[in-house]
Amino acid sequence: MEGTAEPVVYQKLLLWEPGLESEEEEEETSEALIPNPWRPQDSSGNKAAGLPGTWARLVAALLLLAVGCSLAVRQLQHQGSSTGSLGSAAPPPGRHSHGPGVYHHGAIISPAATCSHLGRELLVAGGNVVDAGVGAALCLAVVHPHATGLGAVFWGLFHNSSSGNSTALTSGPAQALAPGVALPAALPALHLLHARFGHLPWPRLLVGPTTLAQDGFLVDTPLARALAARGTEGLCPLLCHPDGTALGAGARATNPQLAAVLRRAAHAPTSDLAGDALLSLLVRDLGVEVPSAGPRPTLEPAQQLPTAQGILFTTPSPSAGPELLALLEAALRSGAPSPDPCPPVLQTAVGPESSTLATVDSSGSVFLLTSLLDGSFGSAHLSPGTGILLSNTMAKSTASAWACPLVLRGSLDDTEANVLGLVASGTLDMARAMTHTILSHLAEPQTQAQPQHQGQQDATEQPRTCGQGTLLQVAAYAEHAHVSSVPRGCCPYQGI
Repeated sequence: MEGTAEPVVYQKLLLWEPGLESEEEEEETSEALIPNPWRPQDSSGNKAAGLPGTWARLVAALLLLAVGCSLAVRQLQHQGSSTGSLGSAAPPPGRHSHGPGVYHHGAIISPAATCSHLGRELLVAGGNVVDAGVGAALCLAVVHPHATGLGAVFWGLFHNSSSGNSTALTSGPAQALAPGVALPAALPALHLLHARFGHLPWPRLLVGPTTLAQDGFLVDTPLARALAARGTEGLCPLLCHPDGTALGAGARATNPQLAAVLRRAAHAPTSDLAGDALLSLLVRDLGVEVPSAGPRPTLEPAQQLPTAQGILFTTPSPSAGPELLALLEAALRSGAPSPDPCPPVLQTAVGPESSTLATVDSSGSVFLLTSLLDGSFGSAHLSPGTGILLSNTMAKSTASAWACPLVLRGSLDDTEANVLGLVASGTLDMARAMTHTILSHLAEPQTQAQPQHQGQQDATEQPRTCGQGTLLQVAAYAEHAHVSSVPRGCCPYQGI
């Protein structure tokens, strides 16, 4: 474990606001540029003191007008440079620009545009990739209850570019809270990760998700599609109209009970207490006894596989990490070409609901997260006191779902080595797609593989490419952050 690893910290991007910097500039320059015309000066001072009152006022007014125009020009120039630094305007003359998915500082990609935007805001506020990822994960727990939530099972992988180490996050052993209902471990797991590697205060990460739950969010297409396929049984009133019909895309949903849980969790100083903020309410809802042992999330060194091109890191069992490393090791030893990324079974299989996200910065720090509810809307048991859907412990997730994050670092000795991150979820055959992606990358000469990142994305993103799963790819090379997805357009991304 990374006992001395320091969190990655970004410098906060400063935005010009009227009344802030202008006031400071005026205070600093007014004494030197604008002597008080109403106060008599000594013989070495302003001659306005010796003029008649009318002329003194006229000279002072002209001076104030000239200085005001100068300050206005300076402020407009500063405003233009601040806007350009956020990528919301055309780059200033002489600066280069990039295509979609390439950013100077950092980026995040997730299944919901709202949550990608929230993660970007945390990066702008000075947060690191862990802050952005945890905030986005909590956001997804609000806006995508069909695929993830506080009752979901999480696997995470954090690669620290400063130390070269990778740390795996797991939700701990599965525990039953009630028949068919798993003990939720998301809050203590995410709190544990943030306490170790995050930079922003924990309550700051919960502001956006709490606001969305309390004030409402718009149902997006993935949630609306899942509702239409699943039906509303057990999901009302959270995701239903007053007449019991399912909310459609564009409808507004609120979850004030979940907002209350998040507010309680924001004040929890430890991961155990973060979990207790939810557990105490669930016990009352379900009419069961408090379990003798709470959730036991873990942080442990990631599993490794050295290769000629670098080191592969992934999460331990019960994720699919060990299975993936075994597939890759066998393929590398045999020297056989990479397998077909999309075997025929993928064209008819029904993919389980899951959620993935990825964050990366230009220095090479990466955070990958995947979560499963073991079926669409989990157990479909809506806890009225908490507003969450719990995971279904009765589902045979190991037979129907596959999820894994993976990081490839070019060299542990080189702090500026290129880093590639992949996180996938879907049917079991997503392992084949991920193996194909990694082997294709390793087969490329390293001097050519990195600049062709976007080209490789085009080569793998065919319409039939593993349509029953999601593969997110992030990379850091040439001091830039890169993001893409398979299938293309499945997951919105934002960056700075």
